[in-house]
Amino acid sequence: MKEIFLPPELSREISEIYQALQEDYIQVAEDIGLTCSGCSDNCCDSYFLHYTYCEWAYLWEGIRMLDDAQLDRIMARAEEYVRQSREILEREERPVLMCPLNEDGLCVLYSHRLLICRMHGIPATLTRPDGQLLRFPGCFRCQEIVAEKYENEVEAPAMDRTLLFRRLAGLESRLLGDRRHMFPKVRKTIAEMIVEGPPRVATPRCEQPGEGHDSLVR
Repeated sequence: MKEIFLPPELSREISEIYQALQEDYIQVAEDIGLTCSGCSDNCCDSYFLHYTYCEWAYLWEGIRMLDDAQLDRIMARAEEYVRQSREILEREERPVLMCPLNEDGLCVLYSHRLLICRMHGIPATLTRPDGQLLRFPGCFRCQEIVAEKYENEVEAPAMDRTLLFRRLAGLESRLLGDRRHMFPKVRKTIAEMIVEGPPRVATPRCEQPGEGHDSLVR
């Protein structure tokens, strides 16, 4: 098994995608009047799943910046998160557990947090490949504000996720190349991505050095 590394140009592109998302997020939040200040909730206990190898690799770029003691603490919390979440899911309930990257109420990898973490809170829309339009209402506090200010929730400003998701999907294709269909699908929490280590791929025996995956593994 060889590790999938994110080339520098793709790492920069992920950062650009996140920056564009941040700008859209701030604009929509300001238009609605949403702020996290004084909120009694913490979004970091939301059960988020993440779906791309490129974000998984990007997360590990940040993890490698941590010192050993901090990584040990995070790993221990991640292992406990995975254990508890599986028990809760077996009861057919949705886990509400603090993310292992949260220390003293703050994300220790804030600059490397993933797409879903960054967009949570505000109303958003997404046009699926089949043309169906989906709408997401935002966090509970956002929904309360929208209910007070707008007669219908569809009148409230919303961030369009479509282009951002397409850019991320394109980046994933460039990372994995024409063998993308051979990779197992990603559907993991941040805790699972931490416990399992960086994303890895099995290199077929028939593949010679310098071919296939060698552009993204080492």
